[in-house]
Amino acid sequence: MHIAEKTRGPAQINAVALKAYARVVDAWGLSLKEAAGLADMSESTWKRAKKPDFAGELTKDQLLRLSAVIGIFKSLELYFSEPLARSWFTRPNTGPLFGGGRPVDTAIDGGLPQILAVRTYLDALRGGA
Repeated sequence: MHIAEKTRGPAQINAVALKAYARVVDAWGLSLKEAAGLADMSESTWKRAKKPDFAGELTKDQLLRLSAVIGIFKSLELYFSEPLARSWFTRPNTGPLFGGGRPVDTAIDGGLPQILAVRTYLDALRGGA
């Protein structure tokens, strides 16, 4: 008996990633500008990308950003209770990566390396490091 391997094409992967990212953006209450900046898109592209029928392509960088942001969201939801988990990313933070700024701003300004650093930071907190 042959079991068919389920693989997703790029369009399906993009659709799933964008849908999950849109939910994170809504949960965090990010502005259009913040959501677009975090995803490395123009505001007009983000407006189109969050619609279910979006047919555009994401770059590897954009897909990595969305994945890392979704990971940040999951870490926050596991580590903190809901009110703090939902506001942590947009509140000023004196942690070593943020210098009193908001994590969302440092993530936008620092791009993918900073987004990944925030994810690593949260994973370390969650792991007890």
